[in-house]
Amino acid sequence: MTILVTGATGTIGGEVVRQLAAAGVPVRALTRNPARAVLPDGVEVVGGDLTRPGELPLDGVTAVFLLAAIESEDAAEHARAFLDRAPDLRRVVFLSSSAVTVKRPGSYELHHDVERVIEASGVAWTHVRPGEFMANKLIWARTIKAENVVRAPFPESVGAPVHEADVAEVAVHALRHDGHAGKAYTLSGPEALTHVEQAAAIGRGLGRPIAFERLTYGQARASLIRDEGLPYDVAEYLLGYMAQHAEEPASVTPDFTTVTGHPGRTLATWATDHRTDLT
Repeated sequence: MTILVTGATGTIGGEVVRQLAAAGVPVRALTRNPARAVLPDGVEVVGGDLTRPGELPLDGVTAVFLLAAIESEDAAEHARAFLDRAPDLRRVVFLSSSAVTVKRPGSYELHHDVERVIEASGVAWTHVRPGEFMANKLIWARTIKAENVVRAPFPESVGAPVHEADVAEVAVHALRHDGHAGKAYTLSGPEALTHVEQAAAIGRGLGRPIAFERLTYGQARASLIRDEGLPYDVAEYLLGYMAQHAEEPASVTPDFTTVTGHPGRTLATWATDHRTDLT
């Protein structure tokens, strides 16, 4: 059995590779730039691009952790071409998005369309649908490091962000074990926290107090563009997400524990894991 991991140097794909390798599973790691990949010993690193599925090394691949080619308007067609060119494939675990469950504009349509393509392929499939990633909190790293403060709008916005290792753990379960075919897992972290509570949780993980200071919408947008280098549309998307969860608080889902048998990692644990990024 060879498992192909797409996006193998990304936040989630890289963690999937590490967990599979640690379990002694043969892994083929797909990345656009193999020369720059830093992955565990024994992992087969190959070059390729999901927007050019005809060039991908798919011989002998029996299972795949699949990302959508989100930079392309033809993501669903790229997924279809990928599946058509993998004759030995028996199992697909797709990194989707919880947005498909609420039909939130943005990535909803793209991930929804790819899910439908996978379901029609005849290959056993599992959709992993994370909500907000804890890794998104790195957008606060600059002020946490410099001033021990989080500055953001909507202090009452409630999120239940999920650790990237937890997303990977569910994917690895579905890749390695039976019983997950035809299922979709919506993943959150184990806690639903306001922005103020998130800042405090990060502080607990770092062992020092982290304050919260409220910004207006306009101040936050300007800071994201000026200080964090985000494009205008990305800044607007993030702020829209925060605003949505000020009105519709995120909730904790049971799927991670259902699959793994244990609770997910907390935001404080994530902060400890990312101490070097936040100090």
